[in-house]
Amino acid sequence: MLKLFQKKPQILSPRVVVRPHRSWQFRLLVFVAICSLLALLSWGMYEAGKQSVNSHNDSDAVEEKSTYLFDPGSCRQTKKQQLCTQIGDLIQQLQISTTANENLAEEVKSLASENDQLKEKLVFFQHLVASNTNSGISIYQFSLKETETPGKYHYALTLIQGGERPSDFKGNLRFKIKLLQNGQSKAVPLTSKNAEQDFPVHFKFFHRLEENFQVPRGTTVENIQVQIYKNGDKKPLVTETVQPAT
Repeated sequence: MLKLFQKKPQILSPRVVVRPHRSWQFRLLVFVAICSLLALLSWGMYEAGKQSVNSHNDSDAVEEKSTYLFDPGSCRQTKKQQLCTQIGDLIQQLQISTTANENLAEEVKSLASENDQLKEKLVFFQHLVASNTNSGISIYQFSLKETETPGKYHYALTLIQGGERPSDFKGNLRFKIKLLQNGQSKAVPLTSKNAEQDFPVHFKFFHRLEENFQVPRGTTVENIQVQIYKNGDKKPLVTETVQPAT
């Protein structure tokens, strides 16, 4: 009976969990992956903060720049009405003063140009009056200069006729250009638009001629010569040579 009531011995043990064995290489790889993920997350947060700061700085720069532009509407919203009115008046006065100074500078420049022209005309008429005592044709002005276009030259010639009662002068002009090309000098005639060497002239007191001519590339103009012929004469009345002005 006692054996029937006697409990059988029981072996009690805690629950056993079977886990696979992890090598140290695997643990190291997991550690490196976690560190990389944390570093990537930190870099992303840094870039986001940097862009936020840059956008804030850009907005501050735009706002600071806009403060230099006077807008009456925005000024009334942020400042006093009287101050805005004073600023607007000052800006308007400054604009008026600037415009007046620009107009004055243009007028001074125009007057200086007119003054130079008047001086030139005065000298010309003084020379014309002085030449009235001497009858005949003379050259008042003869010039040659190179233009901004390479190889293109501009010449100007002014003829006057003196005497108390001069008659109309009818004649021709002939030009010769002395060129320097490849170390050699040569004289070539200057022709008109009609490919003629004679430039007809017909005047009583004075005659003005201005023309341009082009020379080949690599050619230098040393001088230009003009000869004045009266109709029917084979010998020139006046001959003059000028060099290009520097």
